[in-house]
Amino acid sequence: MVRHTALNYKVFDNDSRVLPHEAWLAHALGLASAPDQPDTGAPLATAVMRGCGLHAEAAEGHWFMLQPAHVQISRTHMLLSDLRGVQLNEADSRGLYDLARPYCEEIGKPLLHGAPGLWFLRADDWAGLRTASPDATSTQSMSDWLPEGDHARDFRKLQNEIQMLWHEHPINQARQARGLQAINSCWLWGGAGPTTPSGSVAIAAGGAPWLAALSAAPQPSAEQLLGQPGGPASVLLGDLIASAQVGDWADWLARMQRIEQEWLAPLLAALKAGRVSRLNLVLSHRNGWTTVSGAAMALRKFWRKPALTPLLKQS
Repeated sequence: MVRHTALNYKVFDNDSRVLPHEAWLAHALGLASAPDQPDTGAPLATAVMRGCGLHAEAAEGHWFMLQPAHVQISRTHMLLSDLRGVQLNEADSRGLYDLARPYCEEIGKPLLHGAPGLWFLRADDWAGLRTASPDATSTQSMSDWLPEGDHARDFRKLQNEIQMLWHEHPINQARQARGLQAINSCWLWGGAGPTTPSGSVAIAAGGAPWLAALSAAPQPSAEQLLGQPGGPASVLLGDLIASAQVGDWADWLARMQRIEQEWLAPLLAALKAGRVSRLNLVLSHRNGWTTVSGAAMALRKFWRKPALTPLLKQS
């Protein structure tokens, strides 16, 4: 919005080990401190569990999301693949889960299946682990983003045992025969206690199974939300993440055009018509985010001409 009321850019602290939109989401749901605080993480696991229907289990203990993954191994580093590209169906997910669950239970770490590619591990004594989200990790050297803390070695042992259980298993052989990635590792993140979300966010797009689980209703449209006065005041549009992760900028632009048509244009029209009194946009990338606020009065500032200066100051 060129004729905005306020525009602010903040540098994001990478020590949080999540991406800015993940920290923002955890804060908007009332699960974490402000996203610009150094200790910000994404304690989302139990909220996602409730989205999968695991309400009773989420009410006790400390849970993590444990997601099956493909790790590319080279001579110099390991790279966690984008979990959206794993394409894990229900049968494969259940089969791999059934292999891993007995070992997890043997070491006192119950494992639950929430959805294909989305599992939950209870580990009360691991509550202090600092974990990283898959999206924060997948474009970086994986060794820099492994869990840190007193029980980091315990997780690595669990990870190694699961990797051996899955190595050259018929499920993976069948996947590779179909041209799919082998599931050769797992990723732990999002640890949270039995906190219930106090905020509400509509998840309109994103592609990741954990985001889909957080959305209690079918993906809304701008018009649907504008027609619900008591509905969520915040919406997360995560449609650009997948193409940005792999640097597919043609796809990114196509997705951005859809967001413009389906969300930004209707919201601007609603602001002009007085159907909403104020609109805040939070635009993020790995290293920071911009907050742009606008109101109907600001749209009348005809003397404020379009300029790239605010964007140049953030680069």
